[in-house]
Amino acid sequence: MTRPEPVFAEPWHAQLFALTVHLNESGQLDWPDWAARFGATLARHGLARDLDGGDDYFNAWLETLETFLAENGAADPAEAARVKHAWEHAYLETPHGQPVHLRD
Repeated sequence: MTRPEPVFAEPWHAQLFALTVHLNESGQLDWPDWAARFGATLARHGLARDLDGGDDYFNAWLETLETFLAENGAADPAEAARVKHAWEHAYLETPHGQPVHLRD
């Protein structure tokens, strides 16, 4: 028996998708509005070609979600940037194969 290919190329793609679906299902995000915003981000990035669901697609998805959350007051852009930088630093400082942890 063969195993099916994963639906998402990376775990963070799945997590980002699940978070967006949760926001929609909990009434915090309107899907038609989301689709229009995401389409505008893809167009701005020049990503009109067919995408395979890789990083370029999900980086545009993340940008759209970050902008949406900032506009709705759910996420402070400065705090989001600080946390993003902290995760990047932690990732780069963590030996390969070890879990990544943020410092207090």
